[in-house]
Amino acid sequence: MKLIILRHAEAEAKEGVDYERKLTLHGREQAIRVGKFCNDQYFRPDLILTSPVVRACETAELFVAQFEDEITLMEQPWIACGMTPEIALKELSAYKRVGSLLLVGHEPDLGWLIATLLGIPHAEGVEVKKASLTCIHVEKIAAGAGTLEFFIPYELLSTSPVT
Repeated sequence: MKLIILRHAEAEAKEGVDYERKLTLHGREQAIRVGKFCNDQYFRPDLILTSPVVRACETAELFVAQFEDEITLMEQPWIACGMTPEIALKELSAYKRVGSLLLVGHEPDLGWLIATLLGIPHAEGVEVKKASLTCIHVEKIAAGAGTLEFFIPYELLSTSPVT
């Protein structure tokens, strides 16, 4: 399986209820650009799982809207803020037959998951920036069983204007 990890795009400042924070205009542009980049590169996930937190859902929805074909998008409560690598590995095992899976979530959770999959003992060395893409090839969903295929920070994605 190709596990593609996308951190949500830029969200509103932390005021009020964190769960309800929406994407900023820049965040919406980021999510669209990431989706367009993947579509332009023929890098289409078979399935998208997203945190139910508003900023992650909006990121996933704007991402998937950039593809002509329909892609199944499912909210999963276990991806919400506070996801542990152990929970993620357990839940992801249900999707082991999916060819490519996009996971939209939060930091530091995604960094910890990436570190765990790659067998990196200290997750502090893995920071996932907003709207960045990470792809890990996973033969078996287990700690240390992944191989990093690529990491692309948002800043290195195509600079063509978002339309």
